Amino acid sequence: MRLLTPRNHGHAAWVYTSLFGDGLVDGDHLSLEMRVAAGATALLSSRGNTRIYRSPQGCRSVLSAQVEKGALLVLVPDPTTCYAGARFEQHQDIHLAPGASLILMDLVTTGRRATGERWDFAHFSSALRVSREGRALFDERWLLDPAQGALSERLGRFDALGTVLLVGPASAAAREALAERLGTLPVTPGAPLVCSASPIGSDGLVLRAAATSPELLMHTATDWLSFLPALLGDDPWAHGN
Repeated sequence: MRLLTPRNHGHAAWVYTSLFGDGLVDGDHLSLEMRVAAGATALLSSRGNTRIYRSPQGCRSVLSAQVEKGALLVLVPDPTTCYAGARFEQHQDIHLAPGASLILMDLVTTGRRATGERWDFAHFSSALRVSREGRALFDERWLLDPAQGALSERLGRFDALGTVLLVGPASAAAREALAERLGTLPVTPGAPLVCSASPIGSDGLVLRAAATSPELLMHTATDWLSFLPALLGDDPWAHGN
């Protein structure tokens, strides 16, 4: 894995991960540790989708981040896409100091849709923990495994799943607006997009979405995060991968 640091017009440090061969193969194990110093802002993204190829023995990705007082971490990688036969475990552990902020986007999409491949991987598990001063603010683990039943049947019409997490003072105005906006959305049977918003303590919000296409999910998530360019001083979505 390479770390790229493109220039931007804002005040934040931008880092993009780039994988050799554009994905993970059997036996790969990535581990990334980062620290955002007090008062600083950092953006961590990726150069295109993280593709997980057939991996009988499995592969793994681990991220550990420390965000100091008054700092902001923006974690917005492109979607993870698991191909047929892939086995993948993802762990993200983020520690926030008092007054620190986190903006996180985590998207998962089906495999090679053009060839009819839908949720044909062997195993995908994800663990996300966000804590402040040693106390958990958000601790979620989920598993997609055909051993529990055919995934394409269980996920129905949906080809993409996403979570957006907003915590801390940097996103206060956006959280309020998004909570109000999603709280008034009607529930329509058979809709191509299903969304929800739930508060996390006194200064957090988790947004979730299931979409019938990766493109619709990405459009929805970036729309939710449309406040980022003003916050960062530059537009991360305008910088092509």
